[in-house]
Amino acid sequence: SALRSSELTLSVSCLQPSCFGYPLSIFFIVINEFCERFSYYGMRAVLVLYFKYFLQWDDNLSTAIYHTFVALCYLTPILGALVADSWLGKFKTIISLSIVYTIGQAIMAVSSINDLTDHNRDGSPDNVSLHIALSMVGLILIALGTGGIKPCVAAFGGDQFEDDQEKQRTRFFSIFYLSINAGSLLSTIITPILRAQECGIHSKQRCYPLAFGVPAALMAVALVVFIIGSRMYKKVQPQGNVMIQVSKCIAFAIKNRFRHRSKEFPKREHWLDWASEKYDKRLIAQTKVVLKVLFLYIPLPMFWALFDQQGSRWTLQATTMDGNFGAIQIQPDQMQTVNPILIIVMVPVVDAVIYPLIKKCKINFTPLRKITVGMFLASLAFVAAALLQVQIDKTLPVFPTAGQSQIKVINLGTDGATVQFEPQLQSVNVMPMESTGYMTFETSQLRSLNITSGNKNIIKVIELPGENRHTLGVKNNATHIVAELLFDNVTSKPEEGNNLIRFINNLPDTITVTMGDTSFGTLESLSASNYNLFPGGRKDNITVIRNSMPCSVISRAFGFGSAYTIVINTCSANTLNVTYSEDIPPNTVHMAWQIPQYFILTLAEVVFSVTGLEFSYSQAPSNMKAVLQAGWLLTVAVGNIIVLIVAGASKLSEQWAEYVLFAALLLAVCIIFAVMAYFYTYIDPNEIEAQFDEEEKKQVEKDQDVYEKQAEADSRM
Repeated sequence: SALRSSELTLSVSCLQPSCFGYPLSIFFIVINEFCERFSYYGMRAVLVLYFKYFLQWDDNLSTAIYHTFVALCYLTPILGALVADSWLGKFKTIISLSIVYTIGQAIMAVSSINDLTDHNRDGSPDNVSLHIALSMVGLILIALGTGGIKPCVAAFGGDQFEDDQEKQRTRFFSIFYLSINAGSLLSTIITPILRAQECGIHSKQRCYPLAFGVPAALMAVALVVFIIGSRMYKKVQPQGNVMIQVSKCIAFAIKNRFRHRSKEFPKREHWLDWASEKYDKRLIAQTKVVLKVLFLYIPLPMFWALFDQQGSRWTLQATTMDGNFGAIQIQPDQMQTVNPILIIVMVPVVDAVIYPLIKKCKINFTPLRKITVGMFLASLAFVAAALLQVQIDKTLPVFPTAGQSQIKVINLGTDGATVQFEPQLQSVNVMPMESTGYMTFETSQLRSLNITSGNKNIIKVIELPGENRHTLGVKNNATHIVAELLFDNVTSKPEEGNNLIRFINNLPDTITVTMGDTSFGTLESLSASNYNLFPGGRKDNITVIRNSMPCSVISRAFGFGSAYTIVINTCSANTLNVTYSEDIPPNTVHMAWQIPQYFILTLAEVVFSVTGLEFSYSQAPSNMKAVLQAGWLLTVAVGNIIVLIVAGASKLSEQWAEYVLFAALLLAVCIIFAVMAYFYTYIDPNEIEAQFDEEEKKQVEKDQDVYEKQAEADSRM
C-alpha cells in the first residue's frame, strides 16, 4: 500500500507542468497568498478605527478586542494543521477554510453598513448590538479561516517540489514571503484611503463597507485562483490523525516511565523509548523529531514580541515626530509601510547577493544561525528605537504634575506688560502682541498676580486647581487693565500627529470664527474658544464674521503634534490679521529617523522569518509538516501575549526604558537560543523514513519466507 501510494505520487509529480524549472502550480499558490494577505492586512488596517468610531468603543476595549483577534488568528493554525494532516489533506482544508474566510469577510462588510439599522436616518446605527454581533461572528470566521489555512499554504507549496529541487524550494519560500509583504503593503495603503471616502444611502459616513468589502472581494479572488490550479497540484494524502497519535505516544511514554521509575529497570536511550511497548518505532522516531524542533521554538516568541510593536509602540513614537517630507506629508500610521517596502527590496537582495557572498567567504550560515542573527538584529533595532526616543523626549513639553500649575502670559495690548507672581516667586516682562512660554509653580505657593502695563497696575488673586495649564491674557485698555485667566485643559501632547487650535477674540466686538470646516462658534471680546483637533501638516482657511462682514486669511502650515492659540487682532476690508502663540511646539525630530530601526528590524525579519518557514518544512516528517508550520505560527501568537504581559507588568515611566527592556530580554533569549542551536543536530526526515521503509520491507520479506517455509512444511505433511 505504501509503495503504491509513493508510485502514484511519483507519477502525478512527473506529469506536473513546469516553468523556469519551477512547478507551474506554485504560481497559483503565490497569487493566492498575495490576495489572501491583501484581504487580511487590509481588513486589519482599519479594524481599530472601526471599533472606535463605528461601534463607539473606547480605546482600551478597541485595543483589547483587536489584540484578541490577532492572537486568535495565530492560535487557530494548530486546528488547521490537525484537519489537514489527519483528515482532509492540505488542498481540501485550504478550499474549505477559504470559503469560511470569505463568508467572514463578507459578514464584516455587511456589519459596517450604517444604513442597515439607521431607521431614523440620523447618521448613526439604531441597533449597535446587531452590528457588534455581526462583527464578532465575522471576526471569528476570519480568524478560523486565516489561521486554519496559514500552516497549510506554505507547506502545500513546499509539497510541489521534488527531493532534488532543494534550491528551487528555498527560492520559493523567499518568493512566498515576498508575496505576503506585497499584499500587506498594497492593502495598508489602499484600505485606509477607501475608509476615508464617504458613502451611504441616507447619510454619508466613513466608508467602512468599502474598506471591508474590497478585502472580501480579494479573498474571493484568492479562492477562485487556488481552485483554477487544482489539476496541477501535487496532493499528498493525509496519513491519519497524527497529533492524537503523537499525544497518546507521549502520554504513554511518560506514564510508562513513571511506572518503571525504580532502579531495577534499565535506563533507555530516550524517554520516548518507554512508549515502544505500545507504539511502533516509526511513530516514536517522528515524535522525537517534532519535539526536538518544537523545543527549539520555545525562545522564538520573544522575536515576535518586538516585531509586532511596529504597529503599536513605533506608530505611537511616530506621532511625536515630524512627517514633513517636502511635497508629501506622511501620517504617523503610514510609517508602517516602510517594513513591507523594505521587505520587497531586501528579500531578493539577501537571497541573491548576501547569502552567496557569505557562502563564498566559506561561512556555514545554517538556518539556525540565520535565526540567531535575526534575533540579535531585532534587539539592535530596539536599541536604535530607544536612542531615537531619548532624542524625542528632549523635545517634548513638560506638563505639570500633581501639586503644580503652569501659566503662560499673552500680551494682547499695545503696551508692554510686567507680571509678578506673588509672593515674590517670579517676574516676567512681555512685549506687545507677544507671549511667554509656560512657567511652572507649586500650586500651594502661588497666591496672586501683580500686573503692570503702561502707568496702570492691578492685583489679581487666584486659586488654581493644580495639575493643569492656564493662559493669562493681559490688555491695557484706555481706562484699565483687563486680565483674563483661561483654563487650557490640555495635559498631554496631541496624539497621531494632530494639532490643537483655539482662538482668542482681541476685537471689541463679538465675532463668529470658522477654520476649515470647523466652527468655533461665537466669541465675545477678550474671550477664548475651546481647542479643536485638526490633522497635522496642513493649512486651513480662517474666516471671521464681524458685524455681518466676513474677513479671512490662510493659516500658517501647522506641523505635527502642536497646539496653538490664534489671536484675532483686526478684521477689516476682507483682511484678517492674526498672531500665533505656540502652546505646544510641533514635533521637531523627523520621521525619517525611524527608517534605520525599520531597516534593521526588516533585515532581522528576512533572515529570521523566511528561514523559519524553510527550517520548519525541512525538519518535519512527511505527515507532520503542517503541524510544525502551525507550531511556528503559534510563536507569533505567544509573542503578542508577551507584549501585553510585559507592557502591563512593567512600571517603567519612560518609553525609551521599555525599549531597552525588550531589547535586553530578546538579547538574553538570543543567547539561550544560540546555545540550544549549537547542540541541535540537523536531520533529513526522508532518510529516516527511507530507513524505516527498508526495515519494514526486509521484515515483510522475512515474514514471507517464514510463511512460505511453513506452507511447504504443511504440504509435506
